[in-house]
Amino acid sequence: MATRLDDYTRRLETLGTKLGMDFYPVNFDLVPNNFMLEISVYGLPVRMRHWSFGVRYIHQLVRQHMGHSRIFEVMFPGDPCEAFMLQNNSLAENTLVTAHVLGHADFAKNNQLFTRFMAMAGSHILEQSAARAHRLEQALTAHGQDRVEAVLDAALALEQHIDVDQPLHRPLYPPFMAPPGEAPADVFRDRFARLPGEAPPPPRDDKLRRSPLPPQPERDLLWFIAHYGPELEDWERDIFLAVREEAYYFHPIFSCQIMNEGWASYWHARLLREARFLPHELYLAAIKSHSDVVRPYAGGQQLALSLNPYHLGFSMWEAIIDKHGMEQAREIVRDEDDFGFIRNYLDQELADKLELFVYETRKDGETKIINRDIHAIREAILAPKYNYGAPSIAVSQVGADGSLDLRHDYLHDGRGLDLQQAERVMEYVGKVWRRPVSLHTVDFRGVVRVLPARKIGF
Repeated sequence: MATRLDDYTRRLETLGTKLGMDFYPVNFDLVPNNFMLEISVYGLPVRMRHWSFGVRYIHQLVRQHMGHSRIFEVMFPGDPCEAFMLQNNSLAENTLVTAHVLGHADFAKNNQLFTRFMAMAGSHILEQSAARAHRLEQALTAHGQDRVEAVLDAALALEQHIDVDQPLHRPLYPPFMAPPGEAPADVFRDRFARLPGEAPPPPRDDKLRRSPLPPQPERDLLWFIAHYGPELEDWERDIFLAVREEAYYFHPIFSCQIMNEGWASYWHARLLREARFLPHELYLAAIKSHSDVVRPYAGGQQLALSLNPYHLGFSMWEAIIDKHGMEQAREIVRDEDDFGFIRNYLDQELADKLELFVYETRKDGETKIINRDIHAIREAILAPKYNYGAPSIAVSQVGADGSLDLRHDYLHDGRGLDLQQAERVMEYVGKVWRRPVSLHTVDFRGVVRVLPARKIGF
């Protein structure tokens, strides 16, 4: 099968280029099921070891055995892209996967968000991740599993808490505040003051004042703790920054999931349709797999209560290309993420055709459709994507005693906290901050709560 698949891959790449695709080169690898499962759970083929990945592995294994989850491929954007496919997939399935991956590679090369974050986080994620894992193994040998695992507990608990509006490599805060009333730099005034005969300006008596820490609320918790943790050692700082760098790499994948999966599904359907070199039986089997991927139903004719991003994205791209043409579709690929894609291009007509709705589940277990309005549907689709899917929490201040004050922006966040989970995270943070830590939030009744770190230091 491998020889025939290699031949189909080369011919699909040639066909894609002929049809106007512009993709990064892709390295395809056929791997066994257990390796594919590990990649999907760890997020990368080689990654820093942590007990939470083992829990995810068991959960995913159970889902597979129950028939609720099947992994066809895992693809890592980069230059080149790295794609892993199952050895025990049929030739038809892996042919479809190949065409699908080429769609992902096209999207990654032409979307500005992918381009910007790849420039910051690098385009060779597998090698970078392996190097980080090696440094972690060295830390385990030098400092012991308990200490290293405690640092990883805190870093991975905060891995979504980055500020994507800030660059990956950013400077530290200025240590001093500008003197009050100081005018901003002005080249003309500076040259005028230096003209012959002009008296020099009087010396200023303003004393420099230390900037508060942080000078404004800081949402990048990983960056802040890495650089301002009072007693953080270099190897601990390295773990926090490694987790942060991986979070930057994965952010475009998270933010463009519906667009990206839909674009890849559009292209795999088109490539298969126009690949005259595929045997008729293989084409039919591949199209059957395509139908399974983009179907809107949970099973049979049951309405799905969770969104299928493949189905929604595929349907939207088909409608866009049909109405506006490929040139405008490529402009959308370049400029948008899922927020702009859904808000600007999911209209009421398409939502009705796809039978999209907003529902609620009551405490007694009854599920009820509550809204079919397009604005409510858009916001329900996008709600889990705000702030990288995490509650909006920022560092408010560091006290004179080194205490760390965190604030949950519950008034604007739109999502509450699981207080039990938040207490566990606070304990993790307290171990690495090694000073008092508190989080200001509210409970389900809206009553203000202050969660302290119950354990400080190791």
